Amino acid sequence: MDKVSFTQMKDGTKEDYEFLNAHEIEYTKGTADRLLKALVELDESLSGYQVTRLGHSVQSATRAWRDGADTDWVVAALLHDIGDIYAPYNHDEYAATILKPFVREQVTWVVQTHGDFQMLYYGHHLDGFDQHKRDRHAGHPYFDDCAAFCERWDQASFDPDYDDLPIEFFAPMVREVFARNAYDPDVIRPGAREPLVNPDIAAQRVG
Repeated sequence: MDKVSFTQMKDGTKEDYEFLNAHEIEYTKGTADRLLKALVELDESLSGYQVTRLGHSVQSATRAWRDGADTDWVVAALLHDIGDIYAPYNHDEYAATILKPFVREQVTWVVQTHGDFQMLYYGHHLDGFDQHKRDRHAGHPYFDDCAAFCERWDQASFDPDYDDLPIEFFAPMVREVFARNAYDPDVIRPGAREPLVNPDIAAQRVG
């Protein structure tokens, strides 16, 4: 079978859907590489900063890596702005949706809400923006994690003189995350919190 028999989904057969399911499983194996390609295409998005959007992404991930962060955090730092091209008004939700099946709930929530938290750094300079938009999330278990994510890795990663690691360094981590079984409860771990910074691991990586 090269193609399904139906032109309307309701007319599909068992064989049709088994065929499509097998194709989908095979296609998902390339998700990590498609995301890495999309990261490079970030250089075609918003300009005006002292670094490109790709540069910002790899710098965020580099800072996370050097802080001793685990793989979920590092990959999230790398991909947190991947929606800038296709979803400029809700890029944070876009990125979180991509990550959600494969990382901790904690990490998904931080990526999903980091846009609100970033307002702290520039909202007071622009009319109609709420500098304290993050306050709507006050009391959430992951509030402090998102605040730290933004302070340490996101808002700080626009430095053209920072010693970024190349995107190729992070590719194995991206492939590791997206090779996981989607929505694996041992990965999602609702309510679990892992630190953004691990001084012991950080010392090993810097050393």
